[in-house]
Amino acid sequence: MNILVTGKNGQLGSEFSGLSSMYKYHNFYFTDVESLDITNLEIINEYSVLNKIDLIVNCAAYTAVDKAEEEKDKANEVNNIAVSNLVRVCLKYDIKLIHISTDYVFDGTKNSPYNEDDITNPIGTYGLSKSLGEDKILKSDVTAIIIRTSWLYSSFGNNFVKTIIRLSQEKNSINVVNDQFGSPTYAKDLADACMQTINQSDSWLTKPEIFHFSNEGKCSWYDFAKKILEINQMKLDIVPVSSKDYPSKTKRPKYSLLNKEKIKSKFNISIPQWDDSLRDCMKTISDKLQY
Repeated sequence: MNILVTGKNGQLGSEFSGLSSMYKYHNFYFTDVESLDITNLEIINEYSVLNKIDLIVNCAAYTAVDKAEEEKDKANEVNNIAVSNLVRVCLKYDIKLIHISTDYVFDGTKNSPYNEDDITNPIGTYGLSKSLGEDKILKSDVTAIIIRTSWLYSSFGNNFVKTIIRLSQEKNSINVVNDQFGSPTYAKDLADACMQTINQSDSWLTKPEIFHFSNEGKCSWYDFAKKILEINQMKLDIVPVSSKDYPSKTKRPKYSLLNKEKIKSKFNISIPQWDDSLRDCMKTISDKLQY
């Protein structure tokens, strides 16, 4: 297939690029906002025709959770309007679509892992814009899957893992919330799962379907930070604090664990534990630093 991957410079897009050499029977087209502005319907239309695209993986997103409260229009343009454009092009040319979404479409008040059919109720602009983007897909007749994920990190870009490593070199002590629970997701694992769904795309339903993917296990941001330091053998005093005592421009879900049984069953995907994947990512980060 001719596969278009948007958001090539993000964490997930970068991991996709690294995996693409393993799938030489597909042709990959990696784009960013400079090479393909997905908020422009005409441009996507022309690009898809010119390159005879068979499937689009939409990794492009506005993900600055706090900043989204100040840039609501921009968040909506990338996370909602652009998705509507992709849907229109996919319908016009019979292109399949994988869209990456987020645990932030939920309000975090549930006390057990969220299922794909649980009612969404975002509590911030970022989550709302992603939820609206999902709706554009779900209300269409496009052949698509939406994959919600959580707490994404990788050796690329800016993320919680790299922030903790940096702070361990700059500070003696930091505060990290200990009452928000979820599962960290290594972007490389998510990219691999997406490729497995692509290679089984003949089994997709003809209507849009939602799946959840994150690494296995549960932790708080505090637990996550402690494990990062432990694996790297770094010293930093981490003080556990509650969400109400941590300054933030927007609320975040207190519980956003995702039930992954559907994607594991449908596509026969094996998902690693979050701390095992964290160790794998750390090896990559260490190799880059040494290089």
